[in-house]
Amino acid sequence: MSIFSSMETTGSALTAQRLRMDVVSSNLANIDTTRAKKVNGEWEPYRRKTVTLTAQDSGSSFSSYLNAAIGNSDRSTGRGVKVTSINEDTETDFKLVYDPTDPDADQDGYVKTSNVDSLKEMTNLMSSTRSYEANVTAFNANKSMLSKALEIGK
Repeated sequence: MSIFSSMETTGSALTAQRLRMDVVSSNLANIDTTRAKKVNGEWEPYRRKTVTLTAQDSGSSFSSYLNAAIGNSDRSTGRGVKVTSINEDTETDFKLVYDPTDPDADQDGYVKTSNVDSLKEMTNLMSSTRSYEANVTAFNANKSMLSKALEIGK
């Protein structure tokens, strides 16, 4: 375990939460987009995107082999998080809005709009912002502890 491993862990969390905030911002910016991409010759509204995060394993690093050799493999520390994928939400249906004057309206006057729910997105934004702030606090505390450890040698 390196002296900087906690900073690496916190750094990976900061990067992941920042990407999560960017995806939420994109969802909110495209909440009224009715022509995001063409599917089978028809325009489809913007689909909500979600971020999947997973824990980074220690992989094949020297420390993981060393811990396994001395029998401490169950005490290995995590290495942070990584973004596994950014997926489109295909489970939630598009919203139908009655507006017969819209050029994208069907023969009944309904327009398909995105499946983005602003309340859900704002909740996700608040969650990712709080996680980001918590990781900044942890990073600064670690930096302070390392600085104090260096002062001991003076």
